[in-house]
Amino acid sequence: MASFTLDSSLGGAVGGKTAAALERAFGMTTVGDLMAHYPRRYARRGELTQISSLPVGEPVTIVAEVRRASERRMKNRNGSLLEVVISDGNGELSLTFFNQAWRVKDLKPGRRGIFAGKVGEYRGAKQLAHPDYELFDDEEQARLQAEANVNLPIPIYPATSTIASWQLQKIVDLVLDGLGDVPDPLTDELRARHGLLDARTAIERIHRPKALEEIEPARATLRMQEAFVLQVALLQQRQFVRALSATRRAPGALLERFDAALPFPRTPDQVSVGDDVARDLQGDWPMNRLVQGEVGSGKTLVALRAMLQVAESGGQSALIAPTEVLAGQHVRSIARMLGPQLAPELMPTLLTGQLPAAERRKAALRAASGQARIVVGTHALLSESTTFADLGLVVVDEQHRFGVEQRESLRAKGSSPHALVLTATPIPRTVAMTVFGDLDVSTIRTMPAGRAGIETFVAPLAEHPGWFGRVWERIAEEVGQGRQAFVVCAAIDAEALTKDDTADEPPGDVGGETARTRWGVVQVADLLSRHSSFSDIRVEMLHGKMPSDEKDAVMQAFARGDIDVLVATTVVEVGVDVPNASTMAILEADRFGVSQLHQLRGRVGRGGIPGLCLLVTEAPRGTPARDRVEAVASTLNGFALAEVDLELRGEGDVLGDAQSGARSSLRLLRVVKDADIIAEARIAAEQVLADDPALQRHPGLSAALERNVGMAERAALAKN
Repeated sequence: MASFTLDSSLGGAVGGKTAAALERAFGMTTVGDLMAHYPRRYARRGELTQISSLPVGEPVTIVAEVRRASERRMKNRNGSLLEVVISDGNGELSLTFFNQAWRVKDLKPGRRGIFAGKVGEYRGAKQLAHPDYELFDDEEQARLQAEANVNLPIPIYPATSTIASWQLQKIVDLVLDGLGDVPDPLTDELRARHGLLDARTAIERIHRPKALEEIEPARATLRMQEAFVLQVALLQQRQFVRALSATRRAPGALLERFDAALPFPRTPDQVSVGDDVARDLQGDWPMNRLVQGEVGSGKTLVALRAMLQVAESGGQSALIAPTEVLAGQHVRSIARMLGPQLAPELMPTLLTGQLPAAERRKAALRAASGQARIVVGTHALLSESTTFADLGLVVVDEQHRFGVEQRESLRAKGSSPHALVLTATPIPRTVAMTVFGDLDVSTIRTMPAGRAGIETFVAPLAEHPGWFGRVWERIAEEVGQGRQAFVVCAAIDAEALTKDDTADEPPGDVGGETARTRWGVVQVADLLSRHSSFSDIRVEMLHGKMPSDEKDAVMQAFARGDIDVLVATTVVEVGVDVPNASTMAILEADRFGVSQLHQLRGRVGRGGIPGLCLLVTEAPRGTPARDRVEAVASTLNGFALAEVDLELRGEGDVLGDAQSGARSSLRLLRVVKDADIIAEARIAAEQVLADDPALQRHPGLSAALERNVGMAERAALAKN
């Protein structure tokens, strides 16, 4: 029989028609892609599956026994209907076939098999219409074989409506029979230390185990392979960056003048992280550093000091922010921090797509001539028309909002510029190691002195509907004391809500809840305009669909104190700094993710006034939605919440699509559960690359890198 390798095309292994179906359904093109489509669970021929818990609307694969079959003519149309009832011993499920009476010869009472299809409902009863099935060959003449196979696990694969699990099993069987040697990506030493299988045996046993006991060792081997290959890819990327030569940027008089004028001492973390950055900027290769820290911990100060260090030698810094509002605020706060002496020298300049044409041309000229040593903008910085005289530092604020391509296109505007990535969304250690493994990570944990802190309360309307009115009274009380408040909504206009007209970006993970939004910015502004307690309170709206200059005007008016209550979407999530804002009410808080709620809450309690955050929700107690909201109310520790977020949502959402290149090859590895495996793989990867940087003595690992971290994934990693 023909011998395949993991790199063989599927067409040559299974035929063109089947290969085309697999590519359409799962995006598979090679034998390796098929082999990495692992079973999600295993059934036994004697196992009875819980029919009672089948989810309506989902494709399922179950093992069951035929109880009865009956055929009848249809009343309102020509033809016949065959109804077959199958059972798992606890519940029953109907299978329906139109004009296929011949199937009754196969589907006799007592026959067992695998049945696959989409669960539907008819008159309150669950059913599968026209399911695929494969009956066990349990007739008399095959009884001996059936008894021998009774404990043989049946792999149940992730399937689609076009390719059932049992069809995948047959395809995998065919390919496994013709699969030749599989080069091993793991080192002999790593395999021996953890008692792992060789690569060919692991693939064989995960797809067709002879006993349930064979499955876990196969999974453990493949899990370590995924971790090891990914860590090698990330560390290689770090090597590539360190092979580039960067312009050294030494600190000087600009930084000394800035530090001397600072009205407060830097926190210990700001000092140590600042030292890391200063050292990187004087290195032989480009800095590639991630700085994470709570909202208000002083990341902007760290970034600004780095910009001054770069400016000392005439270099420019570009800060890219996710929204126009935030970019405008950054420019104002940078100019304020620089003061009247330094600001004119560095000329912080705003460059966004919404600027009037004349202003934009002037800003672009300042950047191109090198006159502006600090340029702040949004996606406009990425356009081809934006050029720099000497781009020495790229600062990316809130990196999770930007895809890798966007970050890379900004870096490409300079000659190996240094890169500093800032995030206020704390990243659990294992995620940092898995996704940002090519970056050096610094953490600011201490907060500046003089912060009054924030109290957070849940307003559970499911149990206490009357508390909704109290929320508005509480806000009015705060405004009565001369303070300001935010009201955050998940949509702009709940009544006109279409798929595209949500908040400026979709709320965080809502755990599959699709209940319609009730409160948009428009509805809340209308409610408050008629509320007796708000007759003398100045209320304004802010959302992403407003023209840029209007958004900016509203934000500046709020910062000056000309607006008492700002009703907004998540456009206020990052960077909006109003020390007099004491209160935030987040309506339908269950529609946001944990990290997003924590980010939003960080907008209050920034001055000497205690912050108050009210999380308003109708989610019933005990639901995942309510758990998220309760978790945020229980702690102000963003690092603890990041771990909770990861557990509640799973790492797929936390890593985000922007990192898809870094995780496309992860099938079995879970960054929370498998933290120890990732750490082990990291150490082993460092040892291998130190000893054999080009992987000449590790052909199996080199092949696995080519296969799992191909050109697209490498490009994505390179752009981190």
